[in-house]
Amino acid sequence: MVKDMDLRARTVTPLLPAEAGALDGLAYTLWLPPAPQPPPRAGVVVLHGADSCKESHHDFARAAVALGLAAICFDQRGHGESTGALGPGVLEDVAAVGARLRAALGDAAAPLAVRGSSMGGYLAILSAPVVGAGAAVAICPASAEGLRRGLREGRFSFAADSEGLAGFLDEHDLTQAVRSLTMPLLLLHAEGDERVPIAHSRELAAVLTVPESRLIAVPGGHHRSIQHDEELQAVSLRFIRRSLGLTGRA
Repeated sequence: MVKDMDLRARTVTPLLPAEAGALDGLAYTLWLPPAPQPPPRAGVVVLHGADSCKESHHDFARAAVALGLAAICFDQRGHGESTGALGPGVLEDVAAVGARLRAALGDAAAPLAVRGSSMGGYLAILSAPVVGAGAAVAICPASAEGLRRGLREGRFSFAADSEGLAGFLDEHDLTQAVRSLTMPLLLLHAEGDERVPIAHSRELAAVLTVPESRLIAVPGGHHRSIQHDEELQAVSLRFIRRSLGLTGRA
């Protein structure tokens, strides 16, 4: 009995990032499968939403590592520990973080996916071609108009180059971006989302061109419910692995 009680009292130490650093002012955490797991052949760039931070997506990074993928989470400029203000160079920042992940994988051409939620979903779709991603996952992706409105109304607390960011949003509409994608895109959206109506993702799904792409509409929920749902994280990771042509444990 005492031995059983001792076993129950033990705590499991969560996986920690293999590296925490900064790249040109962008704070990031790099996640790699620990030994004796085989080294990963592919990875995921994880993008957080407006007024969020990299730590909010460490649960997804751990889930990715458990399936043999590497992952990198980072604070967008104006958020968390990163320096500067969010502005028109945001896609270049995502590309730089993707390059850091490939360097960690030891392969400049390693297959990558991008995964983001809300503003991060918007940026995941836009950045997929820039990163050279083989798959993209967008959770309750914000629209350019919704982000513009949030900036105008002062609803965001992150530091922004307001003029530069507004110009970027004017130039990057998601409908055209989705129509132009050449890699599979998985859209996930909660029907109960109180911030970004699911109608937005349905409009995007209507212009999907890559056969493996699809929209999963989740009954109920709210704006943040999908990103932390373990079952839906597994759905995203299976989609990523299949789209990147991975079999087994990478």
